[in-house]
This record gives sequence, C-alpha cells and structure tokens, in this order.
Amino acid sequence: MKVGIIGGTGGMGKGFALRWSQNHDVIVGSRDAARASESATEYTNLAKEAFGEIKGSISGNDNVSVAKESDVLILSIPYENIDSVCSGILPEVKDSCVVVSPIVPMTKTDVGFECVSIKDNKPFSYKLVSNHMKNKSKLVSAFHVISEKKLVNPTLELDYDIFVCGDDKEAVGVVNTLIDEIKGLRSIYLGPIELSYLAEMSTPLLLNAMIQNKIKNPGIKII
Repeated sequence: MKVGIIGGTGGMGKGFALRWSQNHDVIVGSRDAARASESATEYTNLAKEAFGEIKGSISGNDNVSVAKESDVLILSIPYENIDSVCSGILPEVKDSCVVVSPIVPMTKTDVGFECVSIKDNKPFSYKLVSNHMKNKSKLVSAFHVISEKKLVNPTLELDYDIFVCGDDKEAVGVVNTLIDEIKGLRSIYLGPIELSYLAEMSTPLLLNAMIQNKIKNPGIKII
C-alpha cells in the first residue's frame, strides 16, 4: 500500500515511516515539499541501518500531493490544526482511501493534562475530521496511546494495545493490518466511530498517570 503521513516530519510520523517502510511505500507529508524530501532521505537511511534492505520505500512531498496518492492517510497533526489542514487535503483523497486519526483534543493546565472536549466543550477530534471527509465511512480512529519516544526506535519491540474505532469493516481491517505489522502492538476494536471519544480521552489519562507516578513512556495493555 501507499501509506501517507500528514505531519510526517514529526516524531510519530518518523516512527511510523521507519516501521512501515519494511512492507509499504510510505510518503512523508509536510507543508514544505523540500523538507518532506529531506526527512524521507534521513528516514530511509535509518530504516536501512535498522533492517537492512527494506521491501518498501520512503519518499516525501507536500501534503496535498500526499493526500492524492495515498491508500491510507495518517493525520499526525495537532488538534488545533484539524480544520486548517483537513479542509485543504481531505477533499483530495480517493474515495477508497482510509483516513486514520490519532489526534487528541488535549491541553496542559495547572492541574495536568486535560481533554479540551470536556473542559471547554469543544468537538472531539473524530468529529472535526469527519466534517472534511468525502466518504465518512473510511475514517478510523487509532494510535492515541502509543509512545512516540519508543515508536521512533525502529528496533525496539513495543508491548501495547491500540484502541480502534470505525464504521467500515474493510477500513478497520486495513488499519488492523498496519497495527499488526508493528511487532508488539495489538489492535483492540472498541466499536463504531462515534465511540472514538473514549480512545481520545485515554491519552490525557495515561500522561497524568505517567507524570504523577514517574512511569517512563507507558502504554495501555488489556489483560
């Protein structure tokens, strides 16, 4: 598959690119195509150092071009940028493209990390993204509770469960396959896209637990 990552020059985008390049053609997206290409070259070298020869590839381009090309599109962007970014790219995706939102409506306050959708009565991320989707059934929520610092180490085996929400069984299946390809991850289906708020709220919960209990880069696993 062609897996596009909007915000691909960030830490989460880097981690996904390194790991998925073993089997897929990953396209790193940025507002600046030159910056995306530079990151893609860096990631390719790191992937080959970690895995030897890779079956896929890593390239870079501007966000709109990435959106047009991708079979799966990961939105690795901040909550506050959803409308400005998605309004320009999601109308350009193929009808069959699976759009994955790991976006969390979160802010840091005096008491800790809080969910702005509850604190400030703002829409959850999946609702804002859905507003810009041509084919809303292809939206899947996933990857909210993954440790970015562990993800970017391509040889580090992870041990997390990933909550997944979506309406279309085929789209959910595609995301589950990408999850399973990262060693140590397990997909846990929560239900339709309307339940995505449960996964989105789990991130501030996890971060507050990490800080207050001095836990290093924790994840969530159901046993």
